[in-house]
Formats: sequence, structure tokens, C-alpha cells
Amino acid sequence: MNNKRHTIAIIGASGQRRKFGNKAVRAFLEAGFTVYPVNPHEQAIEGVKAYADLGHVPQPVEIVSLYVPPAVGQTLIEDIVAAHPKEVYLNPGAESEKLFHSLANSGIKVRKSCSLVAYRMSPSQFPDY
Repeated sequence: MNNKRHTIAIIGASGQRRKFGNKAVRAFLEAGFTVYPVNPHEQAIEGVKAYADLGHVPQPVEIVSLYVPPAVGQTLIEDIVAAHPKEVYLNPGAESEKLFHSLANSGIKVRKSCSLVAYRMSPSQFPDY
């Protein structure tokens, strides 16, 4: 699959290779996506500039993939809606009915599923080292 034109923001991206927020960055980079890691505590993740919040990510972002707890995700509703992504993935552990309904009511396609699996990748393909 050629994903060179697809852009994805990974909210909750991590510099720790054992975390799913890091595996997602590696997976989408390997698949040819333009990846924007979002984490206010990181300068770069896997050699890619990290952004403190979604508002600083160059636009447009087609896909947003969340790897943050529901309480954090709910604080990001306005930022996500303002970014106008085509779809948002609420990965396992990030699911929130409030977040789901708020985004869906804004016209965004919301999926309660693993973004890696949706794009035929597996976290197990990306080792912790």
C-alpha cells in the first residue's frame, strides 16, 4: 500500500520503544506515512520532530491516532476538531464515549480500534529495542 501522501498525528507518541505510542510512530514511518508525533515532553521521537500539541502540527493532518488515557483525550476534543482530520482512531485504552460522540458529531469518522491493525500492521512487528 502506498501511503506516501497520508499524514498522521500520533497523540501520545513516546520515546520509549516498548510503548505503543512509539511502535505506532515506527510502524507508520515504515509504511510511508508522513508522521507527526505529538507529546509535550519530547523534542523528537525516532528521529522525527515532536510537537507539543496538535495545534502546532503542520496541516493538513488526515488521520489522528490517540495513545492517551480517556481523560486526556477528552481535553483534546477542540484541538482535534480544529485540525479537521478525516478520521480519528481511539486505540485500546484511549476509548471514551464522550470523545467518540463529540468527534463523530463534528463530522469526523471515529474508529474504536487499533490504528496499526486497521492498516494491516502489528505492534509485535516492532520490537522494544
